Amino acid sequence: MGKKWLPLESNPEVMGSFAHTLGLPADVGFHDIFGLDPDLLAMVPQPVHAVLLLFPITDKSEALSASEAAVIEQNGQTLSEKVYYMRQTIGNACGTIGVLHAVGNNAEKYAFAPGSYFASFFGKTKGMTPEEKAAYLENDDGIEAAHGSAVAAGETDVPSLETQINLHFVALVHVDGGLYELDGRKKTPVYHGATTAETLLADAAPVIKKFMDVAEGDINFNAIAMAPFQ
Repeated sequence: MGKKWLPLESNPEVMGSFAHTLGLPADVGFHDIFGLDPDLLAMVPQPVHAVLLLFPITDKSEALSASEAAVIEQNGQTLSEKVYYMRQTIGNACGTIGVLHAVGNNAEKYAFAPGSYFASFFGKTKGMTPEEKAAYLENDDGIEAAHGSAVAAGETDVPSLETQINLHFVALVHVDGGLYELDGRKKTPVYHGATTAETLLADAAPVIKKFMDVAEGDINFNAIAMAPFQ
């Protein structure tokens, strides 16, 4: 990766302000997921439109990713043409790409304000390949500035560009009856089985647990739901 940004904080308020600035409707926001037990999942506003997961990159998580990629390469997978997916070519841009994946796979639900960033970005990139979307993002000064403002609004100390960051965001979304993991580092989305708009959060919980199982004791996890305010 050539260009490098500072990492976006995994914080519902920061992400919500960032996404609303770009054109997310005011009645949709980001909400903490406090745990994966059913009673804790029930505290999250429904229906959940997407889940953003921040997890630690470990040797075991990378091995799991490589194993999944090998199975997909050999056997193929269910992959809807409706999935909005882009590659990541900018260092530390995974938070912004996670937001774009979350919003982009729900764009038909939202009435973006004419002239908003999201209206323009998704209108222009809808027919592009994942690699073309990445190139478009890399040359987009507007979202780079918005990302920088969101980083500055975070509550934690901002690291230097030279700091090695071993945390990564992925998005979990429902598209066309399927649950997809969207990670811009990977060649393709990863299909995790069937789901519905109503059961996305419950169905995402076992996927999140897979990430936790390969964390090698690292507890730097955070899960955030994108859902309507109630």
